[in-house]
Amino acid sequence: MLTIINAQVISPNSIIDRGWVSIKDGRIVTIGDYKTLPKEGLQGEIIDAQGLYLSPGFVDIHVHGGGGADFMDNELEAYLTIAETHAKFGTTAMFPTTLTSEPELLWETFSVYEQSLSVNQSGAKFYGLHLEGPYFAMNQRGAQDPRFIRNPDPLEYQSILDKYRHLIARWSAAPELPGALEFGDYVSEAGIVLALGHTDAVYEDIVRGIEHGYRLATHLYSGMSGMTRKNAFRYAGAIESCLLLEDIDVEIIADGVHLPEPFLKLICKNKRKDQIVLITDAMRGAGTSDRESILGSKQNGTPVIIEDGVAKLPDLTSFAGSVATADRLIRTMINVAEISLIDAVQMLSLNPSRIMRIDDQTGSIEKGKLADLILFNERIEVKTTIVNGNIVYEA
Repeated sequence: MLTIINAQVISPNSIIDRGWVSIKDGRIVTIGDYKTLPKEGLQGEIIDAQGLYLSPGFVDIHVHGGGGADFMDNELEAYLTIAETHAKFGTTAMFPTTLTSEPELLWETFSVYEQSLSVNQSGAKFYGLHLEGPYFAMNQRGAQDPRFIRNPDPLEYQSILDKYRHLIARWSAAPELPGALEFGDYVSEAGIVLALGHTDAVYEDIVRGIEHGYRLATHLYSGMSGMTRKNAFRYAGAIESCLLLEDIDVEIIADGVHLPEPFLKLICKNKRKDQIVLITDAMRGAGTSDRESILGSKQNGTPVIIEDGVAKLPDLTSFAGSVATADRLIRTMINVAEISLIDAVQMLSLNPSRIMRIDDQTGSIEKGKLADLILFNERIEVKTTIVNGNIVYEA
């Protein structure tokens, strides 16, 4: 038994003043306020939160690295380093994200990820791989390696799913590419979350994509077309389409750099709060003080510089991933987007859990769910991180 008392408990709809939560066998068994504390005392270990916020752990569905490591390094130690690094900032669950690469490197990624599942005990949990690419629009590649960008190939993606379906939770692709709708059908039927990203799609492409399973926008605004002209006529791009269409949930890199204040406020005005997901999109520089780094594999990745709180290509033509951690996302949404703490936490816990179909296990402080919890102060500085009822980080 573990009981946390004297906390400001962030429940799905309110903050419980001087609340308490008890945990047994890694799951939440009781939630209450100070008036309901057992008079006969509490059993097991007790943590006095001393007024700190008790929040559901953060769920990062798009993250590449941190602590000087990248998932594309294809090293077991890299996976563990990233999990432990982000746990220090409140992430209790994550979906390791790949980059467009040569096929051989991707096959190796599956093997290393599968090995990591049995040894990752001291950081954020892994819930499945997010394949970001390689089926993208060249014009919207951003920092993705152009050498390996290609159209969907049935022989390739069917082979991948035949062997590694159990490891893949999500796949991002551009829905306007030749073969992308057939790809969408195949991936969706396999039970994988399908997202549109790095895309030159216009409104009509997005509408067709929805019919074939594309229901999530990968880092809205980043790597996406805006309004364009064809034969003098205006067409809504992917950005406008995702803001307009109710069938599309959106993820945003809420580091305050990728999306400045007007963009964050526009998204919050146009999408329901339960449709917005905060992501770090963090590369290996997250959680470090590095000024130079590498996006992707350290063997053949892309050199980047880190300045202004973001990673950039050296020629400054594009951002190259963020160096944000989850706590920074919450601060940005509160201070810049001017939304409530409850709503910001929902966007980084319950919303991503629902979209990734793990909300029956995690994402909110509710009886029966896994005890994936964090304690932080009014500045969103994480003091304690708990995964499956076990403390994995204490400041």
